[in-house]
Parts: sequence; structure tokens; C-alpha cells
Amino acid sequence: MRLTIRTNLAARVLMYCAVNMGRTVRSADIAEACNASGNHMAQVIHQLQLNGFVATQRGRSGGLQLAMPPERISIGQVFRTFEAGVPFTECFDPATNSCPIVADCRLRGYIARAVESFYRELDDVTLDDLVQGNCGLQALLEMCPAPPPAEACVRAMA
Repeated sequence: MRLTIRTNLAARVLMYCAVNMGRTVRSADIAEACNASGNHMAQVIHQLQLNGFVATQRGRSGGLQLAMPPERISIGQVFRTFEAGVPFTECFDPATNSCPIVADCRLRGYIARAVESFYRELDDVTLDDLVQGNCGLQALLEMCPAPPPAEACVRAMA
């Protein structure tokens, strides 16, 4: 099984937002930190926003934040959102299926149950589970605080 790039990026966007909770983050910063193209990132963020995972704000001070607490975001639901339109195998898509044995194939049922088990397992994983106490991830994704103005540094040294 292999996840699409968009699903992978969606998880990265959500982790970045969770690590930087309470801050409005820019898609360009997420793209840079996650080694992704700005175009792909914009598409993923748009879909996350449409599905209520993030809230976006346009404009000069715009960006995005989580739309709900990380403990309420199920990774299984995120993956389903992004993978729903991608058939796992040819026979799962009636429009393009050309398999001659689909009517009598038992493998299809086993695969369907295995895929559902995969999602069900991820339903119990929250975004909070991925980021809380994960110091390595936090070090990689945390936005650096803005440096203090130069005059503040001079005052501090005096």
C-alpha cells in the first residue's frame, strides 16, 4: 500500500500547524520545512480547509491554523479524505475496471477488508498523538521566534 503525495503532505501540514499551535503559519514556510512545492502545498491546504481541518486567512498577515484542537483530528479521517477518490486496485473502480475475473474473484473482498482495517487503525490515532512529546519533530518544524529588535538587545546588555 502506498499513500498519495497529497495525503503525505496533508499529514505534514497538520503536524506543522500542531507544533506551532496558536500561531498563524504561512504555506511557504510549511512547504520549505516539508520539502514540498508551493503549488502542491496550496492544493492540499485548500482541501484541508474545505474539510474543516484548518482555518485560513488571506492577506498580508494571512496564513493558516488548525481549525480544531489536535486531539480532535483523527489521522484516519484525514487519510480517508485524501485517499477516498483513489481506488486501491483496478477492480475497485467500475469506470476503468477491465479485470476479466472480477465477478468471481475473492481477493477483492479480502483487500477491501484489509484497507478498511488500515483506516480503522488510524482512526484511533490523533494529530496530538503524533506531536505531543515528539521533541525531534518539534525541533524540525517549530518556527523560530522572531529575534528581538536591536534596541532591545542593547538594553539587555546594559
